[in-house]
Amino acid sequence: MSTVLLRLEEPPVRRDGFALWQLGFRPFYLLAALQALLMVPLWALQFSGWLPHALIKGAAWHAHEMVFGYALAVVIGFLFTAGRNWSGQATPTGRPLQAMAALWVLARLAVLGPWGWASLLLNVAVPWAAAWGLWQALHKAGNRRNYFFVGLLLLMGLGSALLHLGSMGLLELPVLSSAGLPLGLDIVLFMIAVMAGRVVPMFSNNGVPGMQARREPWVEQASLGSVIALLVLDALGVGGGLSFAVLCLALLAHSWRWMLWQPWKTWRNPLVWVLHAAYLWLPVHLGLRIAALLWQLPSGPATHALTVGVIGMITLGMITRTALGHTGRRLQAGPVETTAYLCMFAAALVRVALPLLMPQWLMGAALASALLWSLSFALYLWRYAPFLLRTRADGQPG
Repeated sequence: MSTVLLRLEEPPVRRDGFALWQLGFRPFYLLAALQALLMVPLWALQFSGWLPHALIKGAAWHAHEMVFGYALAVVIGFLFTAGRNWSGQATPTGRPLQAMAALWVLARLAVLGPWGWASLLLNVAVPWAAAWGLWQALHKAGNRRNYFFVGLLLLMGLGSALLHLGSMGLLELPVLSSAGLPLGLDIVLFMIAVMAGRVVPMFSNNGVPGMQARREPWVEQASLGSVIALLVLDALGVGGGLSFAVLCLALLAHSWRWMLWQPWKTWRNPLVWVLHAAYLWLPVHLGLRIAALLWQLPSGPATHALTVGVIGMITLGMITRTALGHTGRRLQAGPVETTAYLCMFAAALVRVALPLLMPQWLMGAALASALLWSLSFALYLWRYAPFLLRTRADGQPG
């Protein structure tokens, strides 16, 4: 695998118009959307008892596939594409990109079977191979500012390994065996917090006349620092007063950050408001975590505010916007995109609010949310699969 990944040259543009392997966002956005479309309703049917023969081994593995499968695929596609822009160097394309995509697919299949060690090795190899491919481009350009993404990908491999080892009974310390999923979720959250701070104000000001979205250095530091602190505390299993204090700081910092972006001015541009609506779920997630500590509420609503609300909405917003831009199309969301965004927001609202207000409706909420989630990605695939498979509308490589 390493021999293949050493060759990062740009492949020539295919004359027949097929372009799936031209840049990382193409196969990985497609794979992420396909997995999201299929795996979430599969889990919902299994969770509700409608599917008599379980394929997913449990809630932890459902979460694993959403974090180390779906979210990681979006991250790899985004970083391979952005990494080329950041560095001016090639990231994996052509056969190396095919190998990366095949590795990701094998890892998804291995999780569903009884092959514990094979699943562990494959699921560690995916983010580590991606880290190697990204590092080559950044290192050649001396782009040290973004080296930390390489470290985060390495940590994602560690998180998956911890979950696998814990499930196989090979970790004696409970804090390690339960650290894998919180570590993975918080890494994805940190990546989102970093990239949102970089792009949401810029996209907002460019896309909405009269917008004055801005960044305050101390708010940025508090926002990112609080997520790092939560990452450490969650990985170590630390709760109580220290966790409560960090959560309160994070809630204040991210709420203030969101308000500085002036979200109330974005409603005319779906490509912009979807990012603001997604980020709103982050303070909701933090507030629900605080409420869970104070009043012993169940953890499910807070978790799904993060996974469906923040991660689901912001990744859907980014894989539409970046796909439009990098396939040479106009940055404008039509009815298909707007409907997909609204379905995702509704999926988060149903999954978070209904179990809180009416716990007896948990099963119904899970099924309805899964249906709305899947509809979002069905619409995405219907609209964007042709864009991802074919050459750019302007005839340029990418």
